[in-house]
Amino acid sequence: MFWADDMVAGALAARAGALKEKGRLIIRDEKTASGRVHVGSMRGVAIYGTVSEVFAEQKIPHTFLYEINDFDPMDGLPVYLNEATFKTYMGKPLYTIPSPDGIAKNYAEYFVQEFIGVINDTGFHPEFFRTSELYRSGKMNEVIRLALEQAPLIRKIYQEVSGSVKADDWLPISVVCEACGKIGTTKATSFDGQKVHYACEPKQVPWAEGCGQSGSVSPFDGKAKLPWKVEWGAKFKVLGVDVEGAGKDHATKGGARDVADRISREVFNYEPPFPINYEFFLVRGKKMSSSKGRGSSAREIADLLPPHIFRLALIGKEPRQAINFEPEGDTIPVLFDTYDKLAENYFAGTKDNFSRLFELIHVPAERTPLKQHFLPRFSQIAFIVQMPHLSLLQEVERMKGEPLTKEDVKETELRAEYAKRWLAAYAPENFKYELQKQVPESVKLFSAEQKKALAEVLRYIVIHEKLDGQTLHTELHEIRKKTGINAKDFFSALYLSFLGKPSGPKAGWFLSVLDRTFLENRLKEVIS
Repeated sequence: MFWADDMVAGALAARAGALKEKGRLIIRDEKTASGRVHVGSMRGVAIYGTVSEVFAEQKIPHTFLYEINDFDPMDGLPVYLNEATFKTYMGKPLYTIPSPDGIAKNYAEYFVQEFIGVINDTGFHPEFFRTSELYRSGKMNEVIRLALEQAPLIRKIYQEVSGSVKADDWLPISVVCEACGKIGTTKATSFDGQKVHYACEPKQVPWAEGCGQSGSVSPFDGKAKLPWKVEWGAKFKVLGVDVEGAGKDHATKGGARDVADRISREVFNYEPPFPINYEFFLVRGKKMSSSKGRGSSAREIADLLPPHIFRLALIGKEPRQAINFEPEGDTIPVLFDTYDKLAENYFAGTKDNFSRLFELIHVPAERTPLKQHFLPRFSQIAFIVQMPHLSLLQEVERMKGEPLTKEDVKETELRAEYAKRWLAAYAPENFKYELQKQVPESVKLFSAEQKKALAEVLRYIVIHEKLDGQTLHTELHEIRKKTGINAKDFFSALYLSFLGKPSGPKAGWFLSVLDRTFLENRLKEVIS
C-alpha cells in the first residue's frame, strides 16, 4: 500500500468516532512567517495535501487548514534585511511589523504571500488563516483561561515529559506590552481570573530589550499569546484537529509534540490528532531556516521544476525518509528520469506503489485520465538547448522516430524551458557544453591507441549514410573492444575532440546529432 493510502487508513481508524460525531475531519499544518520560507516547509504541505487528496478520492468530508503564524515575536533578523531598519522591531508580533517593501499589509504577509503562491502553484489548496486572527477573534480565550488556571499541571507536564523545570510562579502566557508593543520581552507574574500582571523586562531575552513597563492586562482577544508547546495542544482543541504530525525535530521522544499531546489530553481534555511525522527536506545536505540566503527558498526551488516534478521531489519518498535536494548536482535530471520510469511503469498497466505515486504527483484534475506521450530525456534536452545549430523539435522527433503530437511538442518545450533555467542558475560544469569551433589543444596529447580508435569511428561514420544514436552507441562499444582501448581513454578522447572536456552526453546520440561534415572533418583533424 502506498504511504498516503496507508496514512489515510490509519487516520480513519483512529478518528472514526470524531468523523461520526463531527461529520468531517480536520487536517492542519502551520508555518511561522518570520522570513522567506525555506523549501523544507513544503514537505509538510505536500504530505498533508496528498492525504487530503486521498480523503477526497474516498469522499471523506474533511478540511485541510493551513495556519500562517504571524503572532510570534520577531526573534531574529534574516540576513537579507537591513539590520538598522528592523532591529527596533525585535520582540514585537510579526503581524505588527511593517512590510519590508512598504506595500504588503505587514512583515508576515510580505513573506507568506510568496509561500502561498508556491503552495497553490504546486496544486495544493488548503484553507489559509492567521494566528493573529485566531487570538483576536476570541476563539483562544477559553483555552487561555484554562492554561492559566492549570499552570501547575502544565509545569508538571513540562518537567515529566521533557525535563524542563519551570519556576513555581511561571505562567504559560506572554502578554503584549501596553507601552512598547513587544510580546517577546514580557513576563507574567500572576493571574486573578480576569487580568494578568506582567513586567516588560529589559533582559528577559537576549534578542530584544524590554521597555520596563509593568501593569495588568486582560490576556484575551489578542492581547496575549500562549507559549508554543501549550499553544500547539490548545489549537488541537480549538480547531478540532484530527490529522497533524510534525517534522523530525519536534517529533522525537520527549520533544515538543509529546509535551503538546499531554497538555491536549490533561489540560484541554482533547485527544491529540493522528500523527503523520516526517523527516527533513534538506538542501545541499542542510536543514536551513527562513533567515538564510539564496538557493533554498520554496519559490527558488519550485521555479526550477514543473509542478508534477516538484510534487515528485516532495512525496516520492515515504515521510520517514529524508530528502536531499542538490540543485548544483544531478538531482533535477534524476527527478526527470525517475518520472519517465514511473510513466513507463504506469502506462504498462502495472498496479503497484510506483503507479500510485505516478497518479498522485499529478494534480487531481489531470488524473482522469492520465494521457501517454513521448518523454524526451531531460539531460538530452539540456544538451540540445546548448547547441545553437540544432533544432529542438527536429532532434526530439529523431529520438521518437515518428512525428511529434501536440502533447509531445508541449512536453518538449516545457522540458527545454526548465533545462534553460537550471543551466543558467545551478547546473554543474559536467552538464554544460560548448561545441569547440577549433580543435582543442588537448588532442595533441592523445596516444596512438586513442587516435587508432578514433580512426575506426571515422571509418564507420563514412560508410554509413544515416547515423542512428543507439546503433552508433552500440558500435562505439564494439570499436572499443576491437581496438582494446580502455573505456575511459576512448570516450574521453571523443568528448575532448568536440567539447574540450573529458565527459559528455551519451556518446552515440551526441555524435549522431552533429553536422555530418563537421563530424567527419573534426575526426580527420584530430587523427592527423
